[in-house]
Amino acid sequence: MPRNNQEFVDFAVTARKYKTMLTKKYKNRKAWVDPNPYEIQSFIPGTIIEISVKEGEVVQEGDPLLILEAMKMQNRIEMPFTAKIKKINVNVGDRIPKDMLMLELEAVEEVENC
Repeated sequence: MPRNNQEFVDFAVTARKYKTMLTKKYKNRKAWVDPNPYEIQSFIPGTIIEISVKEGEVVQEGDPLLILEAMKMQNRIEMPFTAKIKKINVNVGDRIPKDMLMLELEAVEEVENC
């Protein structure tokens, strides 16, 4: 019998169906969002030590973008694929939180050599 107006939800395990009540913590959790490959976010909080690119610059896969220092370790953030730097949202010396949008990228048109 549900308590305090809680409702049961269905879930299945190995073809058997069960009912359970969801906790308040589960209901209030942050929803998962598919990451945008054109956004470079911080994976840990830290301080921006160096920025190696400029807005409008086309950067090749593997090239350094910036250095994020966290817990006395310098983390080199590299370009995941070839793209153009659309916007830089951080400055050298900025202390940033986890999941902050540091750089925005945009696709570059492939130029064919004739």
